Amino acid sequence: MLLNITSAEALWFLPFVLPICIWVAWTDLSLMRIRNKAVVALACIFLVVGLIALPFPEYPWRLATMVVALLIGIVMNAAGLMGAGDAKFIAAAAPFIDPGDPVMLCLIFAANLLACFTAHRIAKHTALRNLAPNWESWSRGRKFPMGFSLGSTLAIYLFLGVIYGV
Repeated sequence: MLLNITSAEALWFLPFVLPICIWVAWTDLSLMRIRNKAVVALACIFLVVGLIALPFPEYPWRLATMVVALLIGIVMNAAGLMGAGDAKFIAAAAPFIDPGDPVMLCLIFAANLLACFTAHRIAKHTALRNLAPNWESWSRGRKFPMGFSLGSTLAIYLFLGVIYGV
């Protein structure tokens, strides 16, 4: 498996993005919310670190993906297909993805979504639930905290980029 993101790019982004991804997963599991502060922090990380990590001609195109992803997310949220926090997180995460990697990202996301959903449902219906008894995601019926899989997908992508990037 070879990703188009360079190892250097991924290495620049990962240490800054990883804590935000963990925060997003945690708050969505515990509160069923992705905080605006996390989304803004993620976007700010790209605005600053992207200037260092990316060749300058690529930087504005990556920023454009944030805008496009946000517009698509707004439409999908209005149609009831995703939560507003999910849409905003996807938009803030979009510029971290190399333009040549959407197929690999979708494969990573699909496998990770299945793993996160399975782990959440197993924990929800077993004694593991007692480790975090007050999490909102346990009592939301069929709803699933997508920030858990969205945050971990971005982290996994960047981690794999460090190892398998060009």
